[in-house]
Amino acid sequence: MGVPRTMEALRERAAFMKDSLQKAQTITDNMVTILGSFDHRLSALETAMRPTQIRTHSIRRAHENIDKTLKAAEVILAQFDLTRKAEAKILRGPHEDLESYLEAIDQLKSNVQFFSSNKTFKISDGVLNHANQLLAKAISKLEDEFRTLLSNYSKPVEPDCLFDCLPNSLRPSSGSPNPQGDAGGKIPLEHQNKSIETIVFTLPTLIPPRVMPLLHDLAQQMAQAGHQQQLFRIYRDTRASVLEQSLRKLGVERLSKDDVQKMQWEVLEAKIGNWIHYMRIAVKLLFAGEKKICEQILDGVSSLRDQCFAEVTMNSVSALLSFGEAIAKSKRSPEKLFVLLDMYEIMRELQSDVWKMLQIADEVCNY
Repeated sequence: MGVPRTMEALRERAAFMKDSLQKAQTITDNMVTILGSFDHRLSALETAMRPTQIRTHSIRRAHENIDKTLKAAEVILAQFDLTRKAEAKILRGPHEDLESYLEAIDQLKSNVQFFSSNKTFKISDGVLNHANQLLAKAISKLEDEFRTLLSNYSKPVEPDCLFDCLPNSLRPSSGSPNPQGDAGGKIPLEHQNKSIETIVFTLPTLIPPRVMPLLHDLAQQMAQAGHQQQLFRIYRDTRASVLEQSLRKLGVERLSKDDVQKMQWEVLEAKIGNWIHYMRIAVKLLFAGEKKICEQILDGVSSLRDQCFAEVTMNSVSALLSFGEAIAKSKRSPEKLFVLLDMYEIMRELQSDVWKMLQIADEVCNY
């Protein structure tokens, strides 16, 4: 009896396991069907969403392009605003605020450079034309301002001011037009053992120092704009005239050989003594001062510095040397020997300075 029961129990278990496996298979088949349905649905959903994804990508790119355009527009509008402000300052002219006027020109040049490098903008050509026209007007006003400023602050130097710039031993005594020392204008004994280079000559103030930076900036702007010749003419005409006036106030005059021949010996001797002092004052003070301000105002415009200095001093040097030439060509006489030696001494003293000026003038003429 035990065996049949055991077999029966095994059959029941086998039947139960078979039934369970069938149910599991059914469940598996159902899951596969469901998952297959999900895959189909997901594929359908992806297909349905693809146009939306494309539209979303397009919208995102459109937004990026809009952002880029807005940023570019902001830069352009900023340039327009800067141009407008610069234009307002330029139209007011340089008289009210020269430094601000120069800054406006620099800003306008920067704007021209910006639009020149961004010609893809439709407005670039129009803006460039307007800006270049405005720059031309601005530079023209700068020329007038440079001429006015240089003219207003370029005044002849009074003789007393020049005498004050001399070493004490060479200054004129009261009531006398000649500096102290012997009649020939020789360096006094206490200086004879010293090199002339060690004697201090204080350069006169030809133009107030506070004006020099403005004149330099104006010259720079004119040169950068291609107006070097206008700059040269204005500088030469103004400073040459003032230098000649300073020498005339001092007593320098252009004399010919005939003029010298007609003079009484006492008059001629006095003029020779004066000429010796005038040469020293002209070379050591006036010409040296002109060289200094020329280098300061035209710093950065090296092509014009030597030419301007040579042209400014040309007539004055000629006037001074013409007297010495007239003396040398005049009739020989024993009494002229000592004064001629004095003239030789002053020329020897100033030889290096005069030679440098003549070299510069020669180089400019050859150029």
